[in-house]
Amino acid sequence: MKKALVIGIDEYNPPNQLTGCENDAVEIAALLETNGDGSPNFDVRKLISSKTRVTSELLHGSISDLFSGDAETALLYFAGHGVLNDKTNNGFLITQDGSNPNWGVNLSAILHQANMAHPKIKSTVILLDSCQSGFAGEIAGLGSSAVSAIGNGVTILTACHKDGFAAEENGHGKFTDIVIDGLRGAASDILGRVTPAALYAHVDQTLGAWEQRPIYKANVQNFVTLREVSPKVSKEILRKLPVYFPNPSDVFALDPSFEPDRGEEAERLANIPVNEDNVRIYRALQKCWQNGLVTPTQHEHMWHSAIYSGGCRLTATGAHFRRLAEKRKI
Repeated sequence: MKKALVIGIDEYNPPNQLTGCENDAVEIAALLETNGDGSPNFDVRKLISSKTRVTSELLHGSISDLFSGDAETALLYFAGHGVLNDKTNNGFLITQDGSNPNWGVNLSAILHQANMAHPKIKSTVILLDSCQSGFAGEIAGLGSSAVSAIGNGVTILTACHKDGFAAEENGHGKFTDIVIDGLRGAASDILGRVTPAALYAHVDQTLGAWEQRPIYKANVQNFVTLREVSPKVSKEILRKLPVYFPNPSDVFALDPSFEPDRGEEAERLANIPVNEDNVRIYRALQKCWQNGLVTPTQHEHMWHSAIYSGGCRLTATGAHFRRLAEKRKI
């Protein structure tokens, strides 16, 4: 069982309104609810400020519900205002009724609940698109960014560091907009899995050095999959890598019988028939080449390797997936 609490707050007291948090929460919730093929994923509960007044009491209770009971994965997403109280060194997610000093929900309290939920909840993922959210995971009162209190199975991904600010752009949070792109598949691996680490890498690579910098903190033994999309290379193809390459260093020999589209070489190769079985293998190897699993040995492109009787070999990534296939882990 996987469950998610998704919060988006735009409607704060003037002049502190935001414009993109509700949009972000709605889109994040929709993506988490199903995988790319439409199959069910997270059981999502939404708190959207235009539909429900998100008070401190409501958010406290909803977070307690999220971290109660048994679950494979619990995910908390928050988009709204955040603040760090320098005097007490406490970070907060600001609710609609929040004001100094009772801003809303204490980040340290959230982390404590997440830590205590393990092992009944095997994995917890906390995604925060709010200012100064990078404080999450630090020990309140110690004033040291080098000290972390992240429990087993907990992953935290935030829009910025504890002294940073989360920007909005074109009706979305800049951080969440990239996360949404990643969940749609831009951050997926060869098998179509999107993990928190992959989302962080996607955000980190997209934001420039002068923009807000995301923070990733984790205490995990296994990566949790947040969403699955179509594999870049099918499992059927990956399972055949040990067949095509009995040894990791082997070269798979190609020739014109593998390529039906011979272009300007069609007349020269007219006496060499196309072998449909070879074509099927060749299309599989082309898919592997397009995704960095194999590379031609003598030519720049697979087409030339086939037409001019070259070959292809596994890349380091291809050898890794061949090993997984050989061990029947795919």
